[in-house]
Amino acid sequence: MNSRSNPILKSSTIRIGLTIGDPAGIGPAIALKALELLKGKVNFTVIGDSFVLSEAAKTLCIKPVFSNLIDLHNVKKDGFVFGRVNSLNGKASLEYLDKAAELLKNRQLDCLVTCPISKEAINLAGSKFPGHTEYLADKFNCKGLTMVLINSKFRFSLVTRHIPLKDVCRQITRNSLENNILNTVKGLKCLFLIRKPRIVVCGVNPHASDNGIIGTEELRIIKPAIAALRKKCREAVITGPLSADVAISESAKGNFDCVIVLYHDQALIPLKLTDFDSGINLTFGLPFVRTSPLHGTAFDLATKPTLANPNSLIAAVKLAITCTLNLKKA
Repeated sequence: MNSRSNPILKSSTIRIGLTIGDPAGIGPAIALKALELLKGKVNFTVIGDSFVLSEAAKTLCIKPVFSNLIDLHNVKKDGFVFGRVNSLNGKASLEYLDKAAELLKNRQLDCLVTCPISKEAINLAGSKFPGHTEYLADKFNCKGLTMVLINSKFRFSLVTRHIPLKDVCRQITRNSLENNILNTVKGLKCLFLIRKPRIVVCGVNPHASDNGIIGTEELRIIKPAIAALRKKCREAVITGPLSADVAISESAKGNFDCVIVLYHDQALIPLKLTDFDSGINLTFGLPFVRTSPLHGTAFDLATKPTLANPNSLIAAVKLAITCTLNLKKA
């Protein structure tokens, strides 16, 4: 196998920052398992708490060896248990991100892989951000970041993210949709080296509204946005709006490079049905590559770390390497 088909063989020059996420979640266990499986192949800087990692390692019966661990010593030993949501752990998980941001700004890291944080815990800690994407957008003063969810079969770009379903249509505007598509085209070209991306846009209503019979968003917002982009964005082929079932089915056949989805579950359901283990969260619009596994903190499994599956995290590491290498070429 050569380095072209297996970019991890070329990864020694790529400096990856790995944050362990919520200390009481599944992040420490999957981080340790991934580090063990990728030992000697990847240049990691782990950002976390040595006490937490040691506790997870005891349960896993492994002896972790860190070539580069930044230990923030920010988890109190007294009373710490895995699987428990609290504000102190939420605060610690944000401090790992703060340190990673500092290292990225100082060019001491090339890319970032983040283990899951708890929205509930960071909210208890006083954070106003719903997740990694928004937190990093603020840290790096980047407006209009795009969440892209990927597995071995699909790429999905989300126009709206973690909001109630009743608010989705209110947040879909011509401007938000156009910015999402343009950001997606740029990301596909720079991070995946796709010369002329083939984009399909989903409708938000059943059957993409059947020409306005089932809702009006397609006629009022989505179709005009696509028409405008076809004129000013010649570097992509943009199709739609198609009903989500048709768009996703055609993408599964290889007819599109990315599906623009209008709300969270349009992406998550097909991703988790087809290949959950290879699922990755990738952010378009940051000045560096950031990926994350496509699952949450799994507090129920955090107390049984031997059951933790590191495959999604490993896929996130490999994609971070591939995209960072591509970004250097673009």
